[in-house]
Amino acid sequence: MRMRREEPDAVARAGKLRGWGGVTGMAAACVLTAAAVLVPLRQHDGTSGAGAPAAPRATGLVQLSEAETCKDPEASLRPSAADGPAIARIRAAGRLVAGIDQNSYRWGYRNPVTGRLEGFDIDLVKALAKDILGDEDAVIYRAIPTSQRIPALKEGRVDVVVRTMTINCKRLEDVAFSTAYFRTGPQVLVPKGSPITGYDASLKGRRICTASGSTAETALKSESFGADLSVTVPNQLDCLVRLQLGEVDGMVTDNALAAGLAAQDPTVRLVGKPFAEEYYGIAMNKGAEDLVRRVNKVLEGYRQGGDNSRWMTAYRKWLAADLPDITAPPEPEYRAS
Repeated sequence: MRMRREEPDAVARAGKLRGWGGVTGMAAACVLTAAAVLVPLRQHDGTSGAGAPAAPRATGLVQLSEAETCKDPEASLRPSAADGPAIARIRAAGRLVAGIDQNSYRWGYRNPVTGRLEGFDIDLVKALAKDILGDEDAVIYRAIPTSQRIPALKEGRVDVVVRTMTINCKRLEDVAFSTAYFRTGPQVLVPKGSPITGYDASLKGRRICTASGSTAETALKSESFGADLSVTVPNQLDCLVRLQLGEVDGMVTDNALAAGLAAQDPTVRLVGKPFAEEYYGIAMNKGAEDLVRRVNKVLEGYRQGGDNSRWMTAYRKWLAADLPDITAPPEPEYRAS
């Protein structure tokens, strides 16, 4: 198993981070050394291996790139419990292999106290494993950086990617998506007191960090407002650490992720407004239609129950403190056939 070697000065640098302290701060700083390539994570047992009315969709927001030309990218295959070759292969293996993040607080992160993977996305993975295999712990978790989400699927290293992955037309050329399970939008995160006011002319001449392969990187390449875009990193948390060290002036990422980063560090804040509308989906191989339909069936059940749904329960547990006032999941959209 290849793992990225830790930076030799990682511990020394952790002591310099603004707004971080104690055991939690040191643990989070160490997460900066998360893999830049696909890395098997240990499972919880210590082994390792390969409804209510839905929230309305906002309108009038900008598109992220010229690649956004398909109609209704969030429309997915209709749900079904029927088995097929992809489901059969997962059952034969006895494990669902899930590409996840271990660096995104509240979404997919390794609890520094318990050592367990936790978060909104991790709960979704467990729901999938429970439905397909009858055991929510029948999962092999693989930590993957933002830029490796699509290669991991196309090369067969994972069955699903549940990693705050935005559905868009460009990605649909390479992978299939479930229906949307969360609505978000890119926004600017800066130190408190920064002159940057949002995704606007105040970015001119400022060093802005993004995660490689993210929709934020695509947006900034399309319209940078004169920002210096020389800093791209494998994961959003790496941007936060560079921001804390004073190596960049700000970062752009989904506000759903940025809210978790701000919760970790009270010296930073979101500025401006989200400058686009995005939806997270569970990504799968394009040929795995039976798996896509099965995942959509699981999501249908996850949304049912109104305020007592599993979706709302997970939202209250992981996200409500940092992303308040969400009353329902996004409404699923399905293709005509």
